[in-house]
Amino acid sequence: MDLAAKLAVLADAAKYDASCASSGSNKRHSRDGKGLGSTTGSGICHSYTPDGRCVSLLKILLTNFCIYDCLYCINRKSSDVRRARFTPDEVVQLTLDFYRRNYIEGLFLSSGIIRNPDYTMEQVVKVARTLRVEHSFRGYIHLKTIPEAAPELIAEAGRWADRISINVELPDLQTLAPEKNIWRIRTSMTVIQQKIEQSKAERRESVKAPSFAPGGQSTQMIVGATPTPDRAILAQASTLYGAHRLRRVYYSAFSPIPSASSKLPLIAPPLVREHRLYQADWLMRFYGFDVAEITSEAQPDLPLDVDPKLAGAVRNVASFPVDLNRAPRELLLRVPGLGVRNVDRILGMRRWHRLTLADLTKLRVPLSKALPFIVTADHVPKLVAQLPAAQRQLDLFVPATT
Repeated sequence: MDLAAKLAVLADAAKYDASCASSGSNKRHSRDGKGLGSTTGSGICHSYTPDGRCVSLLKILLTNFCIYDCLYCINRKSSDVRRARFTPDEVVQLTLDFYRRNYIEGLFLSSGIIRNPDYTMEQVVKVARTLRVEHSFRGYIHLKTIPEAAPELIAEAGRWADRISINVELPDLQTLAPEKNIWRIRTSMTVIQQKIEQSKAERRESVKAPSFAPGGQSTQMIVGATPTPDRAILAQASTLYGAHRLRRVYYSAFSPIPSASSKLPLIAPPLVREHRLYQADWLMRFYGFDVAEITSEAQPDLPLDVDPKLAGAVRNVASFPVDLNRAPRELLLRVPGLGVRNVDRILGMRRWHRLTLADLTKLRVPLSKALPFIVTADHVPKLVAQLPAAQRQLDLFVPATT
């Protein structure tokens, strides 16, 4: 198989992995003429996947051969897909060629497991080491690591890569991936976290200390392959953020695959479910929400027709309205229509005068969302908490009187 044919197979096989964003990398540059590539310069041409995602990395698998038989994976050993395998040198050459053509800003490299985890990890690491050492490549590199691989190999991966990741895939992983073990994955994440923190401490003492995965670590969870509700998915993500300081958890809607197991659904979940999970994830990371505020035991799945913040406010309507001139920051962050930046601006403005609707208009706050949930100097909404339950939700979306 020639290189172009391999690329067609292995680029297509990598499309199911969403955890390939390039945020958080070191600010390398090539203005000194001593290296190739830049993660911060202009002139990067982006390509778009069929579902609308913007991709500016060469995103490929080293191989789609695999000794594992994960039922949700199109590259599982029992699958009859067309197989291909790059050599490390071929991946290096492709990365350099695509970068010189200004198609990409870096490399996202994953792989099926061949021979054993250590052998596969050695091949993946060799690609990154060759790019950095032999070609002075300063672009972005994201490596997908293998939790069963030796800690020394994972440590070397972090030395050359901007970001490394291990996919959790499912909260109930072993139902569809019997060879994988969530505790091994979590143990590897802990090792990576410790090395990242150690590297940061060493670099505070000396800028010459080697860095370790400066872009942090991330993971991905598949949505819709099992009946797992959104509440369990978000609880797993919250645990990963708290215990392992992950930079991102990515959510990927399950795509039906050929010759699929009877344990898998026949149709894909709506993509809006993936979108709602990202919105809920944002609320946990930047707004201080916990899972219980976003979902409930009675309603474990996020509503698809309304965003999670508004849905949570409607569900907890007794906590509103919030007085913008008096409420603390954590309550302001729970008001639909108020983002982190505008909350900080409101806290600054109200030190000098009482806020009115005109002030919110200047801040471009979407009043259609916010009005039922706020009190200002010239606005008091209806007492929605005292309305009958059947009328309450309807009246939340009726323009309030001032």
